[in-house]
Amino acid sequence: MDPSADVDESAIIGEGTRVWHLAQIREDAVLGANCVIGRGAYVGPAVRIGANVKVQNHALVYEPAVLEDGVFIGPAVVLTNDMYPRAVTPDGLLKGEQDWHAQGVTVRQGAAVGARSVVVAGVTIGRWALIAAGAVVHRDVPDHALMAGVPARRIKWVGRAGVPLTPVGDGHWRCPETGELYAERDDELTLTTPVHG
Repeated sequence: MDPSADVDESAIIGEGTRVWHLAQIREDAVLGANCVIGRGAYVGPAVRIGANVKVQNHALVYEPAVLEDGVFIGPAVVLTNDMYPRAVTPDGLLKGEQDWHAQGVTVRQGAAVGARSVVVAGVTIGRWALIAAGAVVHRDVPDHALMAGVPARRIKWVGRAGVPLTPVGDGHWRCPETGELYAERDDELTLTTPVHG
């Protein structure tokens, strides 16, 4: 852990996890084993992070986000937690914790969120999905979806290797890198034939 990192004493940091310069890990956050928290990254109170997760430089992970195993959060990504943000109440008083209810983002196993993307409060990103750089994600993302744009929309399917899949006919897709086969049904994609190296 870098000496300049600000890690609350109540945070739980898994074995082998590295926290770089000027990163902040808030109270009651839980980080799994072998994670990398980049320079200037922020992990909010009680955020839950699985094993083998990378949170790149200057990413902001606001509570109560959940990042499952193998997730990648790119540089300067923001996972928001307030659907209707205001600094003050209707009476003009500064809002406090009692004046709002945080809604966290959930990022499922193996998914990746590209640099400078924004994910709106309460959204779930499916397993092995890929969010393109600069996207704004305002609704749930299915497993294996490649999302791009503002607002983000699905433009392709991706496999566990993260590369776009190739159609092979009859609603089936193949990963050009691993050879794994996937089936599409009702706008959902499932792995049908895993290939083990």
